[in-house]
Amino acid sequence: MITLDVALGDRSYPIFIGENLLEKKELIQPYLAGSEVMVVSNETVAPLYLDALMTTLEGRRAEAVILPDGEQYKTLEHLNTVFTALLEKRFSRQVTIIALGGGVVGDMAGFAAACYQRGVPFIQIPTTLLAQVDSSVGGKTAVNHPFGKNMIGAFYQPGCVIADTSVLNTLDDRQLSAGIAEVIKYGLIRDKVFLVWLEQNMEALVARDTDALIYAIEQSCRNKAEVVAADELEHGQRALLNLGHTFGHAIETGMGYGAWLHGEAVAAGMYMAADLSCRLGWISQTDVAHVEDLLTRANLPVKGPAIDPEKMKQLMAVDKKVQDGRIRLVLLKSLGDAVVTDHFDAALLDQTLAQCQA
Repeated sequence: MITLDVALGDRSYPIFIGENLLEKKELIQPYLAGSEVMVVSNETVAPLYLDALMTTLEGRRAEAVILPDGEQYKTLEHLNTVFTALLEKRFSRQVTIIALGGGVVGDMAGFAAACYQRGVPFIQIPTTLLAQVDSSVGGKTAVNHPFGKNMIGAFYQPGCVIADTSVLNTLDDRQLSAGIAEVIKYGLIRDKVFLVWLEQNMEALVARDTDALIYAIEQSCRNKAEVVAADELEHGQRALLNLGHTFGHAIETGMGYGAWLHGEAVAAGMYMAADLSCRLGWISQTDVAHVEDLLTRANLPVKGPAIDPEKMKQLMAVDKKVQDGRIRLVLLKSLGDAVVTDHFDAALLDQTLAQCQA
């Protein structure tokens, strides 16, 4: 087992990475606040792993609330299902909420924990690659709104993150690739050595080689932990973690939540960011081709859906990085070096949006 730390002073917490961690009672018990536990999962994950988790919680008063599976259910309405279950069961402020699922479950359980009785402890047990390498780490919790993705939420850190790589055996290929998109992101924004490793090992990663998966999760979490420790509330460098996300969130909102997986939309968004960076003269066409090749080998899209460019810009304007009405994007100064900027020619953005559609 690998243990990493997210260094946030008295709110620091560990990330445990390894196989069959769900069965280790001694791993989870120290992070339970009291005798009460509410597990939040979904209809896909619960039949596979809820019983195993409940076994590790023996001796506690443990209940579960099961949500529908999909980004389209990441709403205030379905979040209220969690609050209703907590209140019906009369759980106190000593309850620990456990997120057992992918990014949607993690975001909703974390947001519920931030709000219930003004804040109760929670634990992240991510069951998708995307959640293990990204959304479970860093304390971002949120729900979607028809006008914008993740615009309603809170920063709220977990007590620990348990990334059990054995649960990825039941993850379908499309979800695996969606997770690899976030892995690639870390190489592109800040870790050139990791990017080279990805170029050399992408086929092993797609084939679910255990050693490759564990290394990719470790390096992704290490990168994210360093960024979060330096800028927890995203006042500066943490925004770099949003490479491709302004484009990607616009795709998700424009197409309807769930039509494109988050990682798929981010992949197309990263290609758009690379394309615009090239048009600005910051990276070369060869660099853009490297990005395209890596995404393609991961079975990810490099072109977005046919959304009118003006509509895309309207959707992109509903973004947490917008300042004074100006769209700010994460772009590439080079492969492995990203910057957040609003200094780009609007005509070049129009060209990117027009050219980067399927």
